[in-house]
Amino acid sequence: MFLIKNLARISPAKSSSSLIGFRNPGSYSYTLSSRFCTTLHQQQQQQQKQDTPIKSPSPNGSDRNQYEGLAPTREGEKPRVVVLGSGWAGCRLMKGIDTSLYDVVCVSPRNHMVFTPLLASTCVGTLEFRSVAEPISRIQPAISREPGSFFFLANCSRLDADSHEVYFVIAYSSIECSNSADLWPSQIKLVHCETQTDGSNTLQPWKFKIAYDKLVVACGAEASTFGIKGVLENAIFLREVHHAQEIRRKLLLNLMLSDTPGISKEEKQRLLHCVVVGGGPTGVEFSGELSDFIMKDVRQRYAHVKDDIHVTLIEAKDILSSFDDRLRRYAIKQLNKSGVRFVRGIVKDVKPQKLILDDGTEVPYGLLVWSTGVGPSSFVSSLDLPKAPGERIGIDEWMRVPSVQDVFAIGDCSGYLESTGKPTLPALAQVAEREGKYLSSLLNEIGKANGGRANGAKEMELGVPFVYKHLGSMATIGRYKALVDLRESKDAKGISMTGFVSWFIWRSAYLTRVISWRNRFYVAINWFTTFVFGRDISRI
Repeated sequence: MFLIKNLARISPAKSSSSLIGFRNPGSYSYTLSSRFCTTLHQQQQQQQKQDTPIKSPSPNGSDRNQYEGLAPTREGEKPRVVVLGSGWAGCRLMKGIDTSLYDVVCVSPRNHMVFTPLLASTCVGTLEFRSVAEPISRIQPAISREPGSFFFLANCSRLDADSHEVYFVIAYSSIECSNSADLWPSQIKLVHCETQTDGSNTLQPWKFKIAYDKLVVACGAEASTFGIKGVLENAIFLREVHHAQEIRRKLLLNLMLSDTPGISKEEKQRLLHCVVVGGGPTGVEFSGELSDFIMKDVRQRYAHVKDDIHVTLIEAKDILSSFDDRLRRYAIKQLNKSGVRFVRGIVKDVKPQKLILDDGTEVPYGLLVWSTGVGPSSFVSSLDLPKAPGERIGIDEWMRVPSVQDVFAIGDCSGYLESTGKPTLPALAQVAEREGKYLSSLLNEIGKANGGRANGAKEMELGVPFVYKHLGSMATIGRYKALVDLRESKDAKGISMTGFVSWFIWRSAYLTRVISWRNRFYVAINWFTTFVFGRDISRI
């Protein structure tokens, strides 16, 4: 006990971070420095005055009263910005934030950003997975270099707007937290975290909390299932790298199983039937990539099954609804030439080996990819905050959540309140990226005006509000063909084109938009090797 108290008194230099506690099962918390502070030490100070015994942590490390974490920033230290999420919005904000003004703490269930426009290409081996993933520490080097900036692998589960507390879970898990206002001053704004690792052989969960000066919610959205039974259990989404890995493994496994001696014709056709639900850009691009893979690689390397593999695209209305009729007709024509069958219908139920449409039609499948758009996550839906249309977090023209001080929301999880008179922006990567860029500039201006501290920008004039201008849309449809629409809307005047030139523009544009030079090099080399040697069909 004497050792713990003396370690907790060690005082660091003026940087905003520093003391982290590691909990060992059956032992007290050990503190290595002083900016990461332990609640155990605070309890000791309070309870020594009352001459009452101090409760030690429970043997499994899950005592809800024991907390460790980042203490509130003090005079002479940089204000702390906590970013929830590592998508387009959060990463663009972290890239643009001035780390001479702020310490940055990112909390996300993944330690990288995914370049989603090229994710479909990784499912069939056109690109390798590392080519579309950029580590957070490369996007914002201060996270791995500065003593007051950190990345925590966690999920956010709840926000208590009244006491300014957010709840998390670290290391692949779910999170649950309790109010500790009796230990930390109620005016301090906190992020509360608790780890709950998966698997019986992993570390025991532990709790910690983070005090923030500015909080940016950029946790994105979830794939929409529309409450259809069986989707979560049987379909694969296409939003993360692990989704693409699962699709690739499943596709190659079905190809190999279908060639097994003694398998029935019906089972062989089911295994080789790839069904894509959702006719948006992601679904269409994946269908195009898959058809290219079938025509160029499967027919050469799986000659025994080349005539049995098929792709079906199911959409309730029109595919690529954000494009005009001319571009949509061209896309359907090219997809049909590539062997993609288009079915108009609504999925009512999903079974382990077949799905059922609203007209009763049964569609057997070996691989089912679900790409029907996005909706609010369970975390966003649970927040007791003003909501914009679509159950997004309501924000004003400066990305602020009006009912909570020092809290901002950007990306797919946010939308304009109806009181602003502005329409809800689409859930697009370019929208999220532009919002992140705008908010980083706004926070930098606030920091330069000495408003970076909690409640420091209450009366500050924030300047020009955010204005979004659509730069256009692009989608590849396979066979070196693509759609490019550079108009602000599908009814406006401007440039729109199809064909090989559009495909070349699509590739050039995304190559320049890939986050780092390292990944641009990866992507260019992957495209070259695929063109020369074909796609990699190894099932790893």
